[in-house]
Amino acid sequence: MGPTAQAPSILNSRDGRQLGVTDLDGLDLAALDRHLRDVGVPRSGELRAELISGGRSNLTFLVSDDASQWVLRRPPLHGLTPSAHDMAREYRVVAALADTPVPVARAVTMRNDDSVLGAPFQMVEYVPGRVVRHTDQLEALGDAATIESCVDALITVLADLHAVDPDAVGLGDFGKPSGYLERQVRRWGSQWELVKRAGDPCEADVKLLHERLAAATPAQSRTSIVHGDYRIDNTILDAEDPNKVVAVLDWEMSTLGDPLSDAALMCVYRHPTFRLVHMDAAWASELIPTADVLAEKYSRAAGVDLEHWDFYMALAYFKLAIIAAGISYRAREGGAGDEGDPVGEAVGPLISAGLAELK
Repeated sequence: MGPTAQAPSILNSRDGRQLGVTDLDGLDLAALDRHLRDVGVPRSGELRAELISGGRSNLTFLVSDDASQWVLRRPPLHGLTPSAHDMAREYRVVAALADTPVPVARAVTMRNDDSVLGAPFQMVEYVPGRVVRHTDQLEALGDAATIESCVDALITVLADLHAVDPDAVGLGDFGKPSGYLERQVRRWGSQWELVKRAGDPCEADVKLLHERLAAATPAQSRTSIVHGDYRIDNTILDAEDPNKVVAVLDWEMSTLGDPLSDAALMCVYRHPTFRLVHMDAAWASELIPTADVLAEKYSRAAGVDLEHWDFYMALAYFKLAIIAAGISYRAREGGAGDEGDPVGEAVGPLISAGLAELK
């Protein structure tokens, strides 16, 4: 990942004593050090780590010694939901895409059990560059033409991903090749049942949108590798050239699926309500082209028609609403109260937007 950590907490691997302001819960550097040596990863000096600010799902750490830097990801400490934090899946797709047009960090090591850190984790090489999370970072890229060129580069990478032959890179069994849309509708409906509040005021509208999606599900457009969470802050841009994407990050939702669902979610992230889910999200800024323009750009880059686009957009709004509900759920599981829950407040507007797509 790029150099974007804010107010990092630093730990030393010799005894795990705190050297910064806060503990890095979930990262045992002494245990990680033993694992790296056991699997033959070259080491030089003691391990250090800092928690990288940003995502509200998996925990992400920058780990380094005197010669190397890596990025380690592991599930959150509280509020785990089924299939949402699959370390093996994320690691496998990154390793498979190493020699494709899709830029990814080099895979280093992964454990899909709790034997090292008390939870699964995966680790890749650190990729220097620029991560754009917030509006001021987006503004710093340059003028409107520069930002639009950056958006074009990002969409080209997404189209390149969707053009990769899964069988050719060893991902032919990465997911079921058909029935993706039906499974997505079922899955996110089931996820709602896990994360909703008791007596949630959005319950009726969530059920209605779920029913409409089930009734309107079209045939799958085609099958490709899908990222499942694609937007500017899940990539690293070249430090000097914002029109060059040097790595795509956060593959935990990746699978084989319908590429139009991937494109639609990218467009839905442009909705202003996303700023309740991701504070001051760059991708929701008015500096980014509208969702309609993003859709047109993707259609041209991928050379595909956007058939049944209203369904894909409605499904994307549904998914984002349930993701927001899940973030709120994890916060409650971690001890936060219901008061002042802006992420939870995003659910209603996103469900309404989905219903508007499927009038």
